[in-house]
Formats: sequence, structure tokens, C-alpha cells
Amino acid sequence: MMSAMSPTAPKATPAAVRHIGDEERRARLALAHRLSPAARAATPQAVARSLVALHGTDPATVYLAVGARLADASRTVAEVEAALYEDRSLVRMHGMRHTVFVFPTELAATVHASTGLAVAAKARAGLLKDIANGSDGRLTPEWLAEVEASALAALERRGQATVSELTVDEPRLKEPFVYGRGKSYEATQTVSSRLMRVLGVEGRVARGRPLGSWTSTQFRWAVAPPHPELPVADAQSDLLRRWLGACGPATEADLKWWTGWKVTDVRKALAAVAAVPVSLDQGSTGYVLPDAVDAPAGGSAEPWAALLPGLDPTAMGWQERDWYCPPELRPALFDGSGNIGPTVWWNGRIVGGWAQDAGGAVVWRFLDESGGRAAARAVTREAARLSEWLDGVRVTPRFRTPLERELSG
Repeated sequence: MMSAMSPTAPKATPAAVRHIGDEERRARLALAHRLSPAARAATPQAVARSLVALHGTDPATVYLAVGARLADASRTVAEVEAALYEDRSLVRMHGMRHTVFVFPTELAATVHASTGLAVAAKARAGLLKDIANGSDGRLTPEWLAEVEASALAALERRGQATVSELTVDEPRLKEPFVYGRGKSYEATQTVSSRLMRVLGVEGRVARGRPLGSWTSTQFRWAVAPPHPELPVADAQSDLLRRWLGACGPATEADLKWWTGWKVTDVRKALAAVAAVPVSLDQGSTGYVLPDAVDAPAGGSAEPWAALLPGLDPTAMGWQERDWYCPPELRPALFDGSGNIGPTVWWNGRIVGGWAQDAGGAVVWRFLDESGGRAAARAVTREAARLSEWLDGVRVTPRFRTPLERELSG
């Protein structure tokens, strides 16, 4: 009988690496990101869970991103507001890359432990250093601890409050200090402007209702919903598992960029979820979850079009974007800091942009006309759907891009 150690025993053949081309990636995106009409969701919570996180830097993005993915978008604003401010099933908080996102509330602990703790430690240390240097030692750590405890108690009593309202209860929040003394960017700041931001990244406060409509950028603050403290490694594995489920295949570079983690943390999390390597059309290696190696059931979705807002989580989901956003289109669609504006999609690729003109009408332009008449008809229908949804509300993206400025006139 041949021994396992026999030199003539056959060698194990490594499993072939599956190839996932751009067409399949776009088909996966249509279903996972709820962009194909058949894949649209019933609730804002379902949209948020599908995408893991909705960019919240521009408040209007949250509503427009949800509305584009709902089967019935007629009550988008009311349902998102109820989720954020009444039943608190969604929460707006700092997350990856020190950016404000809207998450399902059950993810708050995962986001805080996986990405927030390291950022919060640096933010707290920076605040203590800056107020000490900028006040000539007048504002001490002990003084800040008193002010912080008082402000949080006031916020708890009020439920929600603006910084101005909190300074009525705790006037020391208005104490000034010099930031960047002797530098070209020297400026006078108040304790409140920095403290509330630090408490936000620490997961102790969250954004409450805006002062105006759903497009307002001025928010009240509220005490953050309580959540358990999770081990960092467990939280990172959980977040990466969810994100790969929504956005796989993705490269290490995509994961490092989206999370803001060190590459060593990315690799540990990939190993923890048993991510499977696959080859991509760009010649790089991507990763998918073990149950997502095969093509999605149902194959390619039916042809679809979408008008997505600036900073949409799909458009901003990957660092390596050639498979859905050709490089030649980017100068018109991105601002100088890398923020994407409103985009027009056809079958998983960005093909143009949209805006509202002076009268509030949705106007759009193809930068890639390869979709022909079918694409034009589908985009026209989506533009009409969006116009009906906006119902005269004028939305100006927080980050203006060349094409959006041109179209808006």
C-alpha cells in the first residue's frame, strides 16, 4: 500500500482561484446595493443594513440614498426621520475615517470598537493639549472633566439641545482658547466646539434632530444610545464581514481605505472571517465571504438606471473604482478633495451626472452615451421619479463638483 510519505504519491492540487470579472461585480452591486428595481427595499432600515453605512456628512445624502433604493419612496423623509429621531433604529455618529455616517443602531457598538476607539483617544489627547497650551494652563484636565460632566447632565435633562442651549446650562462651555498659537492657522476656539466633537467620536453623544428641514446642516445633540463595549478584534471582524457581504469582492486597498484601519488589522479581520481570495479584471486580488464565491442567484439583474446623490455609499464604496467609474469621467464628477457629486448610473456603471436647475427641476447629462436609447429612456424615468419625490424641494450638495455646478446653472 502506498504510504502518504511515498515520493510517488500524488501531490495535492491547490484549489483554483475563482475569477470575478467587472460584469459580475456590477451584477452583484445591483442586487446587494438595492439598485435594481426588483431588489429595492421596503424600509430605510433595510437599506441601511444592506449598505452597512450611509454617508451622513451631507444630511440630504441620507434621504436621497434611501429614496433611490425604496420600492415606495413616497414616505422616505417621514420614515427616515422616525428611524433617526423617534424609534432610534438608525443613528448618526462618527465612524470610519473620522466621517459622520448613519448606521443601524445595532451596529453602534461594532463601529465604535472597530474604528472609533483609536480615533477618540487621539481626539481626546489633542483637545487636552490644545486647551492647556491655548489657555496658558488656565484650563486644566480637572476643569474640563467638571465641564464635561455638567454638559452631559444638562443634555440628559433636555433630551436634545444645541450647543447654544447647553451653554445656558453650562456657561464654561464658552471659554475661549487659542488654537495653533504662533502658526499660520492660529485661531480662537471655544471649548464647546471641540468638546462636543470629541464626545461624538467617543460614542457618548450623537446628532439629534436638525434645526430646520431634512436638508439642514445644523443639528442638535443628544446622548448616544447605550451600547456594550466589544473587543476590538471581534468588532473589526464583524464590521468587515458585513461590509464584504455588501461590497465584496474588494481588495485590501479598498478595505484599508474604507475602514481607515492599518493593513495589519485588515489582514487579521480577513483571516478571522475566512475571506476567500478571487482574481479581478484589473489583475488585483479581491476577497469575498465563503458563501459568496459563486455568482449570485438569478445572474445579472434586468437593465437598470439610478440617480444617486453626492457622497452616495455605492459611489464612495471602494478606493479602486475603475470597474464602475471610468477615470476619464472623474474630473467632472469629483471635487478637489475626492468627494463625488450626484451621479447617473446605467447597469452598474457611472455614465453621467445630475443636478437641479434654478427652478428645482432635475436635469442630467450623459458623459458616456454607450447605453444608447435604452439608457436614455431609463434615466429619463428615474429623473421623473426623483423630481416627483423631491416635490419642489431644492437640494444643493454640500460638496460642489464641476458638472453639478454647470447643470445647476
